[in-house]
Amino acid sequence: MKKKIAIIGAGFTGLTAAYRLLKKGFDVTILERSEIIGGLAAGFTINGTSLEKAYHHLFWTDTAIRDLVSELGAENLIEWHDSSIAIIFGDKIYPFMTPKNLLAFTPLTFINRLRAGISTLFLQYFPFGTSLVQYSALAFMGMLAGEQVTDIIWRPLLKGKFHEYYENVSMAWLWARLHTRVNSKKPGELTEKLGYPKGGFIKIIELLQKEIIHLDGLIQTNISIEKIDYNTNSKKVEISYDNQVFKYDSCLFTGPSQSFESLTRESLYMTKEYQSKLQSITYLGAVLLIFTSKQYLSPYYWHNINQKDSPFLVFIQHTNLIPLTEYADTNVYYIGAYVPHSHNYFVDSDEQIKSQWYAYLKKLFPIFDISNIESDWIFKFKNAQHIVDTKYLNHIPEKDTPIPAVYLSNFTQIFPEDRGTNFAVREGNIIAETISKQLSIFEYSRSLPS
Repeated sequence: MKKKIAIIGAGFTGLTAAYRLLKKGFDVTILERSEIIGGLAAGFTINGTSLEKAYHHLFWTDTAIRDLVSELGAENLIEWHDSSIAIIFGDKIYPFMTPKNLLAFTPLTFINRLRAGISTLFLQYFPFGTSLVQYSALAFMGMLAGEQVTDIIWRPLLKGKFHEYYENVSMAWLWARLHTRVNSKKPGELTEKLGYPKGGFIKIIELLQKEIIHLDGLIQTNISIEKIDYNTNSKKVEISYDNQVFKYDSCLFTGPSQSFESLTRESLYMTKEYQSKLQSITYLGAVLLIFTSKQYLSPYYWHNINQKDSPFLVFIQHTNLIPLTEYADTNVYYIGAYVPHSHNYFVDSDEQIKSQWYAYLKKLFPIFDISNIESDWIFKFKNAQHIVDTKYLNHIPEKDTPIPAVYLSNFTQIFPEDRGTNFAVREGNIIAETISKQLSIFEYSRSLPS
C-alpha cells in the first residue's frame, strides 16, 4: 500500500514537493487554505492575461525553476528581457544599471561614487558572504562604503524593505542579494537579463498542477487546518480540519513558521527549543497596488524610491520588461511597500491607500494623470518577508521537526538567500528527497525481526 503524505500549502515549495513525491510512488494530498493555488505567485486576470498579485521575475542564476520548467516539457516558456533600473532621489530619476550610470549619479560626490562602485564590486565577488551574518548591513556598509553612500543608497533600501527592523538586518542577506545580481547576466551578455514566463507564473503553476493530477495527486483548496499531531499508537500523523481527523504517514507544512507553531502547540512531541525558534521569526506584510493606464511614465522597469518621505519602497513599470502586447497595449504598474502587521495599511481602506500613493506618485512623475487609470487593485499579504537579523542562524528551525514524520519547509529556512520562486522550487526538491528517504528507512526498520 502506498504511503500517504499530506502537504499543507500549495505554493511552489508544496507543489514541487508533491510532484517529486508522486513520481517516487507516494500517495500525496495537498491541502491549501486559499481558494486558489500558487502562494505568493498566484495571479489574477488582467486584459485577458494572468498577472501575479505580487511582482515576480527570474534571474539567470535561478536554475532550480528553469530546470523544473524544462523537465515539465516547456523549456521555451521562460522568455528573457533586458532589465532597466533607476533610483529616485530628490524627486529626480537616475538610471542605475552600469558603472557609467553610477559615475553620473550626482547626489554622491565623485569620490563617493568611486567608493560606492568599488565597495559593491568587492561584495559581488566576495565568496564568503555567510561569514558576515553577525554584522549589521547598515553598519558594515557605513564602514565599507562611507556615510554618504550608505545614507543615500543603502539606508533607504534597507529601511524600505525591513521598516523599523532595518538597523539590525544581517550583512549576509545584503551580500546574497548582490551576489545573485552579478551572476544574473546570460553568457555573452553585457546587461542583466530577467526572465518571465510567457503568460505569467500561472503557466508554471498550471504545468505542476496538471502533472500532479496526472500522477493521481489530490489538491484540495479552502482547507483550514486546525491541528497537527502524531498518534503513537497508530504511528500516524493526525491532521484536523473540517471537524474531522485525517491520518497520514507523513506531513509537510510549507506555511509561515508561526502558523505551524500554533497548529502544533498542543503536541506532546513539540519541544520548547523548537517552539521558541518558530516564535522568534518576525514577518513583515506586503501591500501592493497594481494599476493599468495608457499613460507611459518612465523608460525604466524597476524604480527604487530612495526618499525619506516615500510611503512606498518600489515603483515598477511592468510593461517595460514584458511587452505591452501581452496586456492589450496597456501599461501595467506595481507600487509596493513592506510594513509590520500593526501598520495602518492593514487597517486603512483600499481607497485611502490609493489616494495617498497616487498623490505621491504625482510628486515623482508630474505628468502622471490619475484620470488615465483604467483599472486598479490592492493586494495585502501578512507574511511576505522575514527579518534576517544578525543572530538569524539561531532562529532557523530545522526541517525535520520534533513531531515524528512531520516536516517544515518555508522561506525562513532559506539562508542567506532571500525568498523567491526559484528557492521555493529548490527547497521543494530537497524536502521531497528527505521525506522519501525517511519513509523508506522507517519502512525498512519495521520489516526487521524484533
